[in-house]
Amino acid sequence: FRIMAGKVKWVTDIEKSVLINNFEKRGWIQVAENEDWNFYWMSVQTIRNVFSVETGYRLSDDQIVNHFPNHYELTRKDLMVKNIKRYRKELEKEGSPLAEKDENGKYIYLDFVPVTFMLPADYNLFVEEFRKNPSSTWIMKPCGKAQGKGIFLINKLSQIKKWSRDSKTSSFVSQSSKEAYVISLYINNPLLIGGKKFDLRLYVLVSTYRPLRCYMYKLGFCRFCTVKYTPSTSELDNMFVHLTNVAIQKHGDDYNHIHGGKWTVSNLRLYLESTRGKEVTNKLFDEIHWIIVQSLKAVAPVMNNDKHCFECYGYDIIIDDKLKPWLIEVNASPSLTSSTANDRILKYNLINDTLNIAVPNGEIPDCKWNKSPPKEVLGNYEVLYDEEMAQSDGPERDLRSRPGQSTGAKGNRARDVGKPVLTTWK
Repeated sequence: FRIMAGKVKWVTDIEKSVLINNFEKRGWIQVAENEDWNFYWMSVQTIRNVFSVETGYRLSDDQIVNHFPNHYELTRKDLMVKNIKRYRKELEKEGSPLAEKDENGKYIYLDFVPVTFMLPADYNLFVEEFRKNPSSTWIMKPCGKAQGKGIFLINKLSQIKKWSRDSKTSSFVSQSSKEAYVISLYINNPLLIGGKKFDLRLYVLVSTYRPLRCYMYKLGFCRFCTVKYTPSTSELDNMFVHLTNVAIQKHGDDYNHIHGGKWTVSNLRLYLESTRGKEVTNKLFDEIHWIIVQSLKAVAPVMNNDKHCFECYGYDIIIDDKLKPWLIEVNASPSLTSSTANDRILKYNLINDTLNIAVPNGEIPDCKWNKSPPKEVLGNYEVLYDEEMAQSDGPERDLRSRPGQSTGAKGNRARDVGKPVLTTWK
């Protein structure tokens, strides 16, 4: 197994063992020793070097990599929001029913990202929004960091005044000229189970952006906080209450090393079906799929769709107490570290199934193939959206009722004006 220029870094032992075992099973190790092909499992930093003009690297047809060159258009918090906002405006200009708004000016179908501003650029806009509802809580995140690093909550303007250059003009400067932040309206009414906040980690594989083809992994999980949730302002600094990141929660006194504070998605679905009903639960998961597909469509026009690339994203979704899902962020390198026995099994299967789709049938990689693997190699993946198939069915496909969609307010409104409820991926 040849590593290009020695720059590939194994993030975890499980990555290495799973990949090597997969290669041996396919008989690729022997092929690799002859240097007839290369499969590169790269960090996001390495990808920049590979596609940089200065380095002079050029991938051949039998070389594939596990990131798109400018994956950060989706995985940087500020760029994700920027691209979704642009996408909504473009659909609005086209007169698309997807961009329909209610009487209060809110998007009916595309309202899935909390109100967000970039700092320092949008500081004055943020202040204006903050003053409309001064009792609101906001969450600040560095744009380019992960694992909950640098995140904090605020509910007063004075809490970020230390970054302000001039209090008279309220102009904002960051502590570091290099580090930008996003500030988002905090979802202060999360759905609680056992009194604790949680979010969803879902895995989505994109094999190509143009045409868009993506797969949803069935074995996602919920990450729970170790301390019961309270909206009390006295607990704003307690990250064990507010942030679900395992990197933070594992340091808590109540962290359970056996189950890792995690539930499988199937357990969540069973819980919701028993407490809220099957129809409502189907509607929730349908809307989660809708969010994922629309976020991918938002970045597809700007993504460098290199034929050598595929990517497995880690989506973070929060559900509020009205069972409305919100997209929080998308991770380019979702953690493959196993904190529990179940974690190890899940992530082993995730990497294995990802490889089976990226290079089906154990054949030598070929970046020219049509990237449409046979159904039997999907494993725990299922096709989420296939743009070619959608287009072949005609433009009316995006205006059919969504599977599992109940006749809620959105559905009734759409029917009242003679428009069916919007569909997404099937």
